[in-house]
Amino acid sequence: MIFRVATRQDLPAVLALLADEDRVLDPASTTVGEEHERAFAAIGADPRNELLVLTDAPRDATAGEVVLGCLQLTYIPGLGQGGQERALVEAVRIRADRRGTGLGAELMRLAAERARGRGCGLIQLTSNKRRTAAHRFYERLGFARSHEGFKLPLERP
Repeated sequence: MIFRVATRQDLPAVLALLADEDRVLDPASTTVGEEHERAFAAIGADPRNELLVLTDAPRDATAGEVVLGCLQLTYIPGLGQGGQERALVEAVRIRADRRGTGLGAELMRLAAERARGRGCGLIQLTSNKRRTAAHRFYERLGFARSHEGFKLPLERP
């Protein structure tokens, strides 16, 4: 397995993972829109954001890596926790056909290691209330349900 910062070449595969967590979608059939390009560029240009992927190693020189999982880490400075940064984890996905193999736990372990190496004192995430299997997964990893989250959609100007 290879854990690394995503490149532009990974964008269709990441979008395929985010589009449907229950099926494996062919990245070649994924439409990468202008808004995706802008968001990807903004993440890459921001030192407090990282889009990370977990890939399998190519089997031979002609085969490329296959993106098996992804997540976004955002580093948030704050006055709480003794002024330590915290890491916010978003958009965690593992390919549907590879779930239950330990890849998700490895992806989260590597993300926590990366955040710890940056000096973060806490890693946090939110998860949709309907994703009960994901909640059990996060609890198995030691995450605690400590807060209630709220969202407010904003209209675009």
